[in-house]
Amino acid sequence: MVLDLILLGEVMFVKDLKPRTAFDEIRGEITSKGEPRAFASAQGQGTVCNAALKDGNGEEVSLTLWNDDYKKVNEGDSVVIKNGWVTEYKGKLQISAGRNGSIEVEKK
Repeated sequence: MVLDLILLGEVMFVKDLKPRTAFDEIRGEITSKGEPRAFASAQGQGTVCNAALKDGNGEEVSLTLWNDDYKKVNEGDSVVIKNGWVTEYKGKLQISAGRNGSIEVEKK
């Protein structure tokens, strides 16, 4: 059954991502991670951190880590992001776990 889900395309790759859409799952390696910084907006305040994720095909995408998610990952970690969201900023795609998604470090 798990194999069927993968073959149906529910596990995404960077090449499959489209702006302003959700994705079920993407896996990859954290290739870089910036410094966290505080933010405040009309929706609230918190912490944000930029990172980069390289998928199984070797393609990279910008990853935005919100609030405590930045504490979960480090450079070199293999992660899985479920129920995430794709945005676009200055013509480049960005992904995040968003409000309803999750990011988990895979055990080595």
